[in-house]
Amino acid sequence: MTEVTFHFNVADPVDYAGRLVRRAAGTGVKVVVTGDAAALERLDAALWTASPTDFFPHCHAATAEPHVLRASPVVLAASARGTPHHEVLVNVGGGMPDGFEKFERLNEVVSQQEDDRQQARARWKHYASRGYAIRRYDAVTREMG
Repeated sequence: MTEVTFHFNVADPVDYAGRLVRRAAGTGVKVVVTGDAAALERLDAALWTASPTDFFPHCHAATAEPHVLRASPVVLAASARGTPHHEVLVNVGGGMPDGFEKFERLNEVVSQQEDDRQQARARWKHYASRGYAIRRYDAVTREMG
């Protein structure tokens, strides 16, 4: 069953997601990131410019050739459904990520904005009602609950 972690009180969800992706990809884990087009474009740029010595191979699910999509350790996608990897899913979007249940881990990144927090509460209730174990990480206090 998918392990779900909510990362709350995140000042900049795209920047935070980038750190999660770099940390996971740095250990060899394959990652899919879902979100709206603007967030994915910002993350794409951030992964290209993380540092002069680091490069995180990644691609967009909508435009990558099938062999590139399979080989890429990081996939940016509007939907997780149909992506080739099922290890870690990072959601920077406000909605329920389609196909999340196929992943080993799901990281929900939640900003400090009230509308984002409300959407996150709805997703939390959805996961809890289906029996998923949920962990909570507060990005401000750095406490895991």
